[in-house]
Amino acid sequence: MKLGVVGLPNVGKSTLFNAITKAGAECANYPFCTIEPNVGVVPVPDARLDVLAKMYNTKKVTPAVLEFVDIAGLVKGASKGEGLGNKFLSHIREVDAIVHVVRCFGGSSVIHVDGSVDPLRDIETINLELVLSDLETVQKRLEKAEKYVKCGEKKYADEAALLKKIKVVLEQGKTARTLSYSDEEKELLREFFLLTAKPVIYCANISESDIGKSNVYVDKVREFSKSEGAETVEICAKAEEDLSTLDDADREELSRDLGLEESGLDSVIKAGYALLGLISYLTAGEKEVRAWTIEKGTKAPQAAGKIHSDFEKGFIRAEIVSYDDLVAFGGFNQAKEKGKVRSEGKEYVMRDGDVVLFRFNV
Repeated sequence: MKLGVVGLPNVGKSTLFNAITKAGAECANYPFCTIEPNVGVVPVPDARLDVLAKMYNTKKVTPAVLEFVDIAGLVKGASKGEGLGNKFLSHIREVDAIVHVVRCFGGSSVIHVDGSVDPLRDIETINLELVLSDLETVQKRLEKAEKYVKCGEKKYADEAALLKKIKVVLEQGKTARTLSYSDEEKELLREFFLLTAKPVIYCANISESDIGKSNVYVDKVREFSKSEGAETVEICAKAEEDLSTLDDADREELSRDLGLEESGLDSVIKAGYALLGLISYLTAGEKEVRAWTIEKGTKAPQAAGKIHSDFEKGFIRAEIVSYDDLVAFGGFNQAKEKGKVRSEGKEYVMRDGDVVLFRFNV
């Protein structure tokens, strides 16, 4: 999963990126400090892996990973190329979901590109640029689809109908994700690569002094995100960056002092998994314990294909035990003796926490 971190200049994007990837993206108090997208690959925290590692006395633990892309600050006119906008928009097009960082802290020490703090205005600024970019894409594609329909290519009729539906909301300044789609429309929608159809996590960036307190800016962001079916995560990017430089013991102590119940990374990952409909299944043995990320609804052969294409091609069956049962009975063989290991075929839909041994023949 690739998440693109976006927002206006100086809202805390690079600070947050530093915190969650420890990648050291340059951070400065002026716009366009980040011109090329910085990329960081981070492990997905999963306590189940540590438990399984002890159980199997494994030599290697491999968590699932997320890729974060820190995309430079967008400004008004980005859809027309302002502030290197076209380049930034192309980077957004390549991600699976957007982490939209919104400034929800006051103070004059950090310059705001529009001179004042107003999270809804900031969201509108970014969304409008994405809407304008999508509107151009939709218009071009619609003209082409309608031309094919006139030439007797009836298969383009559904595409034209969907594009018209999306065009109406875009012309109202709304995003494509505010619409409801049938399964057939969702398949077509993927081919359009629309910016405003991407799932969004609004990341409300607060000050350290506001941790654990009510915040009128954050409340506004939450209310807006509900109208879009998006997620909101409250985070203090500065505190997260400070925590990222500490060892485990000091990090736990500072987290307690600040009143942070979980890290910003954990919050963003949970929101990302929920938005994209992702789960993790596990493989375990003496050589390696590993988590694999798949979409909800993935069947066993396709899940096996995540490990190697040969596993999917030659899939015979999957021997599966739930993580909870495996831990409760102390091992795979013990769980099998208790009848907790299931033999599942090609139609089995994977569940989060399945511990799997795939049987295949190529």
